[in-house]
Amino acid sequence: MAEPQTASGTTTSGGQRTSPPFRADHVGSLLRPPELLRAREELAAGRISREELRSLEDEAIRAVVKMQRDVGLQSATDGEFRRASWHMDFIYQLGGIEQVAGDIKVKFTNEHGEIEYKPAAIHVAEKVHLDHPIFAEDFEFLTGVVEDGVTPKLTIPSPSMVHYRGGRAAIDPSVYPDVEEFWTDLSAAYADEVRAVADLGCRYLQFDDTTLAYLNDPHQRQQMESKGEDAEHLHETYIRHINEALAHRPEGLTVTTHLCRGNFRSSWASEGGYDFVAEALFGDLDIDGFFLEYDDTRSGGFEPLRFVPKGKMVVLGLMTTKRGELESKDLLKRRIEEASHFVPIEQLCLSPQCGFSSTFEGNTLSYDQEVAKLELLVETAAEVWG
Repeated sequence: MAEPQTASGTTTSGGQRTSPPFRADHVGSLLRPPELLRAREELAAGRISREELRSLEDEAIRAVVKMQRDVGLQSATDGEFRRASWHMDFIYQLGGIEQVAGDIKVKFTNEHGEIEYKPAAIHVAEKVHLDHPIFAEDFEFLTGVVEDGVTPKLTIPSPSMVHYRGGRAAIDPSVYPDVEEFWTDLSAAYADEVRAVADLGCRYLQFDDTTLAYLNDPHQRQQMESKGEDAEHLHETYIRHINEALAHRPEGLTVTTHLCRGNFRSSWASEGGYDFVAEALFGDLDIDGFFLEYDDTRSGGFEPLRFVPKGKMVVLGLMTTKRGELESKDLLKRRIEEASHFVPIEQLCLSPQCGFSSTFEGNTLSYDQEVAKLELLVETAAEVWG
């Protein structure tokens, strides 16, 4: 019997995939070890140097890459251990973008109430450009420590995150009197980044994007409307410019996106199913796979997956990273079966709903619970897909 073809045309062995996204995959960030958190405090206090911190990060990354291999994952990240924030550490390095006084206030919710995330504000003070390949040194280190048969993955924030965090108010009108010029330059900077990391050997790149999930929430659309944005069509604008950034991506580079509704210290920022953006998102966004948050009722049902075309993979984020309790394997299997009513099972994969540590503080679970979830992920995927 001939081996089946995956949705993207890659041959599989049994039901497993030989190229990303993999049947058992994860979003990217992992819990920082306590010694690394202490080292950050030591750096802030001036008691160690950046070189000493980086040496400790190197050691921690070697260990976490080994953990990913040991649990059976086919891909590996550096856990985003060198970052304070999954997205702002990238955005601040784009040419033309400055950190400025004041904070961007993002309200997060959990079962106990509300907390605020306050990254520094941004200001587009010059034409946006790429000064240097961002996270290049970090990715080169990762590729040097992964073993054969494991695919290193690089995660970066989507271009839309730059706009959503500040909106037009963050863009100097004397630099960009026409916001379309801003988008042209931002898309070009991202295109340069994509080519640069591909030249370093990256074959698995992920655009992390909360905006396309946030915009399903009417409250989030109201907030963007109050900032002067066309909130009813903003997702289409974002999709168009992401496509521009990826239009000339090199052959052999798999690009996925991860969509969630916020992940900060086990809290979230928005809710609502994917219905509002689904048709444009799945039909028009020119990527290879979607990591989708589906760990609780805030994410809605699987019905929007009916818009996923052949040739696109969907990685179901059925396992929560916000709590340490282990999911039922039977429940995960039933959820995968439910999703397969709307998109063929050969186009599905399994992952946690988000990273375990989108910011350095991390979510409220232990390292052992994180490992147990990843082991369950691999076991479940093997039983479902062979």
